[in-house]
Amino acid sequence: MTIDKSVSGGSGGGGTPAGAGSGGGGGTPAPGSRGASPIEFRLDIGSGVPTYLQLVQQVEHALRLGYLKPGDQLPRVRDVVGSLAINPNTVLKAYRELENKGLAAGRPGQGTFVQATLSQVALPELTALRRSLVGWLATAESSGLDEDGIVALFTSALRDFYKRRADQAVHGRAASDDNETEGVA
Repeated sequence: MTIDKSVSGGSGGGGTPAGAGSGGGGGTPAPGSRGASPIEFRLDIGSGVPTYLQLVQQVEHALRLGYLKPGDQLPRVRDVVGSLAINPNTVLKAYRELENKGLAAGRPGQGTFVQATLSQVALPELTALRRSLVGWLATAESSGLDEDGIVALFTSALRDFYKRRADQAVHGRAASDDNETEGVA
């Protein structure tokens, strides 16, 4: 799923991403929307992920990538329902989950607003990383990989990277533990 940095966030094409994973397509505000939100939700009906969780994940991705910050308003429930043709209770469930995580808070009569951030890296660094990743994606595609192949390769490399880091941390700790006990009778 992806997020567009325009009105609300989801799974879409390729534009300015606000969600980790796939890029976002350029979204437009839902008709009649008053306060424009920085993200536009999109759904991936084939993902197997419940709709409300897709919305939660998209907000989390936008927070991690710095597209949403404390004080930003999330799309109004009415606008999300109108643009995605989903039940209002689904949107409310997603927003309630974000509130439970301490990431958003509802203001009666005003909407739901971001309370906290998950951003770990400043936007300029993210921009450089994204540019590098887009170059890698172009190389992977020109090598003959389709989207599924690219996802499989990236997922495998990511898993191996973190497994190696965990193994090094465990072995590094074990080695330092051995050194601390050496010479102790």
